[in-house]
Amino acid sequence: MTQLHSSIVCAGLGLLVSLFAFCPAAKAQARKRAREMGIAPGMLSPGPLNAITDVAGVAVGHVTLVQGENIRTGVTAIIPHPANLFQQKVPAAVFIGNAFGKLAGSTQVEELGNLETPVVLTNTLSVAEGIAGIVEYTLSQPGNERVRSVNAVVGETNDGSLNDIRGRHVTKEHVIEAIRTAKGGPVPEGAVGAGTGTVCFGFKGGIGTSSRQVSQPAGGYTVGVLVQSNFGGVLQINGAPVQQELRKEAGDRDPDHSPDGSCMVVVATDAPLDARNLKRLAARAIMGLAMTGSYSSNGSGDFVIAFSTAAEARIPSDARSRILSPPVLTNDAVSPLFQAVKEATEEAVYNSLFMARTTAGYGGRTIEALPLDKVLEICRRYNAVREVK
Repeated sequence: MTQLHSSIVCAGLGLLVSLFAFCPAAKAQARKRAREMGIAPGMLSPGPLNAITDVAGVAVGHVTLVQGENIRTGVTAIIPHPANLFQQKVPAAVFIGNAFGKLAGSTQVEELGNLETPVVLTNTLSVAEGIAGIVEYTLSQPGNERVRSVNAVVGETNDGSLNDIRGRHVTKEHVIEAIRTAKGGPVPEGAVGAGTGTVCFGFKGGIGTSSRQVSQPAGGYTVGVLVQSNFGGVLQINGAPVQQELRKEAGDRDPDHSPDGSCMVVVATDAPLDARNLKRLAARAIMGLAMTGSYSSNGSGDFVIAFSTAAEARIPSDARSRILSPPVLTNDAVSPLFQAVKEATEEAVYNSLFMARTTAGYGGRTIEALPLDKVLEICRRYNAVREVK
């Protein structure tokens, strides 16, 4: 039976009660990030935190809603920089791997090439509340008193397997709280925020993050990635056929478990990129998803939004000149960033799985966490584990 521990959080716009559920089965094995267990994909080194917050100025906030037997959902907010984002917009772009989903605000990002609000992630039926929360937050910012149009960017995945999604328990106050409490530093992962009720490859998914740093000769830039993993396919880790081997051990001959789902990927970089090259960067994140065993099935909404935090690339809302000429990297200089985003996306997905715990939820359904001991045994057999210094 699920054991509930309740904590009361004082919110700026009211009192939020957050109940965190833990299953006894999950206590048997400590959860660790992939790299801590020797799963270190790629060749580039991560930043100090191995998180999207390694990109200076980026902040992440979560509101986790776990209440009773049926509510397993939440909100995650990603903020590019601490200044007034509407007044100091950042270059941005969207790439769609498969468009079975709802990414509010994507058309204006595509048209204008910039981002003027935090990026909010939540569940499929709470996108409207995400928009409402972002709009209210933006209009309340000092300096925005004359603003009459806000392009709120909200992504989603469907957490209906574990969450009473039709109950629409996320409110605009939850969204505002996630934005206001966003901070830099280590990012909580697994079944938190928008990843509270998600499922990935048939196991408990959630929020995962990772980063990569390119060499100093290549600019010394950082690329950070955060994922909301809720998709299917056939899991492989560092090339090891993990899910195939787990199915063999279980005597499972079904070749395809829950192929549908979705994944939201948020990419941040301090490299001075324009919208065109940010779109190219976002496209390479899909390669990272593919490395984990995703094939973007018909029902999987796979979206990537990428932005640059470079101060010199910001787009002022009240530009005094009709001509903007921010410095941007050449096409040739972007290739190292392509490698960085592919590697960071792959590891972010692994972290979302490695850090998630077994979760019981809607309708009495329980989704098991990835069995890390068995996974490591399989990875060792396929030489997919290495000592990480």
